[in-house]
Parts: sequence; C-alpha cells; structure tokens
Amino acid sequence: MDEHRLGLKPIIRRVWVGYGEQPIAKVNWRYQWLWLYGFVHPSTGETYFWILPKVNIELFNLVLEDFAREFEVGKDKHIILTIDSSGWHTSPQVRVPEGLHLEFTALPDVMRYSSSN
Repeated sequence: MDEHRLGLKPIIRRVWVGYGEQPIAKVNWRYQWLWLYGFVHPSTGETYFWILPKVNIELFNLVLEDFAREFEVGKDKHIILTIDSSGWHTSPQVRVPEGLHLEFTALPDVMRYSSSN
C-alpha cells in the first residue's frame, strides 16, 4: 500500500521581450493535487484504489477501514500491509482494524544520508 501524488502543472511558454529586458509573464496557477492510495496483492496483482484530495491521518484511517471491510478482514482473516514510514502511517492516532497488520519498510540509504546531513 502506498500513496502517489497526481496533478497538472502549468506549461512553460516563451515570452517576447526586448534585448536586455527582464521577461515578465502572468501565471495563473490553476492546478490541484490528487493522491492515489493504492493496494496491490503481490501474487495475484489484484488492485484496490482510492483517489483523494490530500493525505493525512484521518483519511488514512478511513482508507484502512474501507479496505478491511471490502476484503472482509477481521478475526478469521488477516492481511499484512507493507507501507513506508511516513508520519500519517506511524502516528499513534492511526486506527488499524482488527486483522490488519502494518509492516513498515526501512528508509532507503539515500533518505538516511540526507536526513543526517
């Protein structure tokens, strides 16, 4: 399970200006981000997605609840979700439904290096 941000950015355009003048162009920043919450079954490739306007702990809890309900996770059926260690995954406010188990991936070496410098 992981999230991915989707969105459109403005297109770069050329602007005519006189020699030695600073180019000035009005920009209308009209874009919105969408976040894709995705689950993939490793052996079958079955997918389950949510598309939401942002990521936070409250929405993560809703996605986990819906995922558990959709796949009938509970006392008799257990699923392990491998996810990264982002703040909305590791917060004490995260409510993990019964039968769902979160396994956190280790930070890549690049992340470890950049956070220590």
